Order: sequence, then structure tokens, then C-alpha cells
Amino acid sequence: MSAPKILITTFGLVALGLAIAAVGTVLWLRYEFARVESDSARLTFSSNMPAIAGVQPDQLTEPCNQQYPHNKAWFGALHVHTTASYDASAFGTITTVDDAYAYARGRPTPLRLRDDPPGYTAPILQISSPLDFMGVTDHAEGLGEKQLCYSPDSTAYGALVCRLFRGELRLPVDETLQPIIRMATLAIFGKDRSARICGEDGALCQRQSQRVWQDNQRGTEAWLDRSSNCEFTTFHAYEYTLAEEASNLHRNIVFKSEVVPPSIISAKEAPKPEQLWQWLDQVCIQGSSGCDALVIPHNSNWSSGRMWFPISAADKPLAEQQRLARLRERLEPLVEIMQVKGDSECRNGIASVLGRPDEFCNFEKLRPASEVIADCGETVGRGGMMLSGCVSRYSFVRYALTAGLAEHQKLGINPFRLGIVAASDNHNGLPAAGQEKGSLGSHGMDRSPRHRLTGNLEVPGDIATGSPVRYNPGGIAGVYARENSRAALFEAMQRRETFGTSGPRIKPRLFAGWTLDENLCQSDQQLELAYRDGVPMGANLPLPRDASPQSPVFMASATRDPRP
Repeated sequence: MSAPKILITTFGLVALGLAIAAVGTVLWLRYEFARVESDSARLTFSSNMPAIAGVQPDQLTEPCNQQYPHNKAWFGALHVHTTASYDASAFGTITTVDDAYAYARGRPTPLRLRDDPPGYTAPILQISSPLDFMGVTDHAEGLGEKQLCYSPDSTAYGALVCRLFRGELRLPVDETLQPIIRMATLAIFGKDRSARICGEDGALCQRQSQRVWQDNQRGTEAWLDRSSNCEFTTFHAYEYTLAEEASNLHRNIVFKSEVVPPSIISAKEAPKPEQLWQWLDQVCIQGSSGCDALVIPHNSNWSSGRMWFPISAADKPLAEQQRLARLRERLEPLVEIMQVKGDSECRNGIASVLGRPDEFCNFEKLRPASEVIADCGETVGRGGMMLSGCVSRYSFVRYALTAGLAEHQKLGINPFRLGIVAASDNHNGLPAAGQEKGSLGSHGMDRSPRHRLTGNLEVPGDIATGSPVRYNPGGIAGVYARENSRAALFEAMQRRETFGTSGPRIKPRLFAGWTLDENLCQSDQQLELAYRDGVPMGANLPLPRDASPQSPVFMASATRDPRP
């Protein structure tokens, strides 16, 4: 009779051991994935740091010898990610800030990845034509975490999160999903930070982020053409990457000069767009001489209606609505209307949009144009980044412009008075928008045809759905300015004399006026008279001096891309 007792005791010990192991594993995982919750005090701390010239130039910038009194079209990229961005690094990108600028100037660049085997010959990419201007916009979120995870001397190096992020530990999933798993190990923290990487107060990541931002500044200053030739202009820039309920509220911040905040604010410190605006206004525009900034929202097509939802619908006093509308109008004069993740201009099939369908609204849609989607109406949805949920007219720029007119009637201010640019949002550091032939995708791993043709890549935690097969080479920004300098280009962006294309270097122009000569297109003084008697695209057309009813006259022109 004793044998069964011994058997039961053995099973009991095994069960107890398994239970202890399970509890230990849970406690270990809780330790490894502990969070530092978002703290608005960090935003207050950063607000006390005035903007400065983080990198002093080695030489003075000479005046440009080429001046264009009627403005010339300049082409550039204002949305580019390098290895400093955690998601780009997760996909294997090792392209640096210097590499990105060199590529933009025309240097042939090998598309190498971190895990390339010895002796591998990487494909060589070269931009179709050098750019006139560019800003590298690495994500503020994860900027410090990524660097600490790759620094062997950091206390974070051996953390489970870092080992997963570096790919040393792999989950049993298909190889094409490994980069998504790596990216998710940092992305799942959302607006919080990893305590194992950043320390209990998050300060380690903030300090490291500041160092990486300084490295970005050094590269940006080094590549600025300070000679009178003014062949290449660089902008200090970064991306603020906010998401709400899997809905995109991302924005790129572009600074006018080398005077910039010493530490940049991410969505972890400023979890609402209005906090970002207020920080930029306080620290940069109002707080420091020589500092100015503008904010460019992108991928409103992923926003579930949140990007352009009326400020007047917010549960705030009228005076506060007006203050926010005025701040947004000042800081967000532009919108990125197209990039690799689709077109954000318009969409057919939204019930609350009046008018007939427009065939051009079917261009480059991530969710198929034939998909029947419920209209969000006057509410916001969720799941836009997962290509799910209702569709809202407030996700698209064309309808945002009309919403802005309604806001002006309610608030006396139009926060959605928007100029247009386009970009690539390239995550391999090589903004190659221009030609679809030979495109190797927007992420490092996309150089593999197998990965480039994958239909869906879902990021765990309902963060996003990648869809490489639906992506495109992106677009390019056009700016009309008197010269290719930071000040001239920035001021042109502020006044919205801009445009964006899906890659071709078309040069469109539009003027409006009450007294424009109807034969203006045949005049040898076309541009001089158009500026004298009218306003260019992006400007406000004032009421006619004569009170009698009139219709404005428009002059439109475009020149094709001269390249073969």
C-alpha cells in the first residue's frame, strides 16, 4: 500500500515544482516587461530647456548667388527614417543620417542590412535625381531605447526586451514576421517606457535620446551647403509618433534653423497633439530667439477621423477651442497628402460626403477602393492603422478643407487651412520616390521580393497592419521659394506655396485674383503680373475692392518632368 503514496508524492512534487516555475516565470516576465508610465512632469521639465544651436557650424553660410524673384520649384524629402528609428532598425536598416544625406545628393548606396552574411553583395541604389533639400525625421519614440539596446556597455543590453529587439531570441514564427516581432517588443509599451531599459524613472532613455538627437544635428549641419551655390539645404527634423486606439496621429516637426530644442518631445511625454503644439510654442517660437518650427501631419488615411475632427466639437469652453485652433493654424500650415502608406486626399463611398464619386479618389488606397466601409459620421472610429473600423471624411484632406471653412464659421479661425506636400516615409534611409521601376520597397527587409509581396503583417497589440504589397514608392515635396536656403524654403512652407506629387517632378502653379488678365498665359511677364495682381496657391484671396459681384480668375499651369 506504500507504493501509491510514493507515486502521489512524486506527482505532487512535480506539480509543486511546475507551479513554482510558472510563478517564477510570471514574476520574471513582469520584471522584464515592467513599465515606466507616462508622466506629464517630464514635459514640464523639457519645457524649461530653451532652444539653442546644438551644433555650431564650422563656417558662415554665404548668401545664395542664384535668386529667383518669382520663385523656383525646389524638390525634397521631409520624411525619412534611418537606423536611429526603432522600427527601421527592427527591419535591419543600418543606414545612418550621413548615409541618407549622401544618397539624397546622388551617391550610389548599397542597401545593406544588419544581418547580412559575410561576403554578401548588397544591391546598389541611386536616386533618380539629387534632391534640393531634405530633413531626416527619425521617431522620437524609442530613440533612446534603440541605442541602449545596441550598446554592450549599457545596463539595458542584457534585458529580455533588448535581446528580443536585437533578434538574438526569436519566436517560432515565419521569417517574414521576425522584424514585426522585433519592432513589437518596443512598440507594445505604447506611451510608456520599459523600466528595464530606461530605469525606474525613464531618465536613461531620455538622456540617450538627447545624445542621438545631437548626432542627428551634427549630420544635418555637416551636409548643409553653406557656399553661395546653395545646392543642398538640410533641415533639423524629427517625427512625433502618436496613436490612439490604433488610429494614426503622427506628425513630422521641421525647424527653421540650427536653433532647436536640446531635447525633443515624443508622444510618451506629450500624449496629445495640443501638448506638442504648446511645447513647440513655449520652448521654440516664444521661448528662444531664432527658433521656429512647423508641424506636418501625415497618414490621416489611418486616423479613423481623428486627424481632422472639428475642434469645435471638443468638450472645451469656446475660448479654449479658439486658442487651440489658432495654435494649430500657426503650427500646422501643411499636410503630407501621400506617401508609401497610401493617399490621404479623398475616398469614394463615404456616405456623408456629398457629390458624385471621383475616379481619382481611388488612387493608391491601402483599403481597396471596392471595399464597402461603414461611415463614422460625426464620431471618430478606431483601428485605422489595422485597416479596420469605420471610415471618416475627417481622415482625408479634401474634406478637411471644407471642415476648416465650417470651423471658421464657428470659431472665427480656420485650423485646417492646409498646403500640400508629399513624402516617402522611407525606413531604409534612402528616399527613392521618383520611379516605381526597380523599387526595393520602403523598409530594409523589402529588398526581398518575398517580403515585398506580403499581403498583411500585423503588429501584435493592435498597433498597426503592415501591407508591403499595397505600398508604393511614395511621393516628393515641392516648394516655391526665391532661393534654396533654410529661411526661404521654410517661409515658403509657412505661406503654403507648396505642392506634392507621387514621384514625378512636375511643376504645377496656380494663381487666383479678381483682376487677372484672361490672356495672362500668353504674356512674357506671366509670373510678374500673376504675383502683382493675384495670389499664389496656398495664399488667402482677399475680397475684391469693388463691392459688385464678381468671380475670381484662376491661372493654372504645369510643366512635365523633364527627365526621361
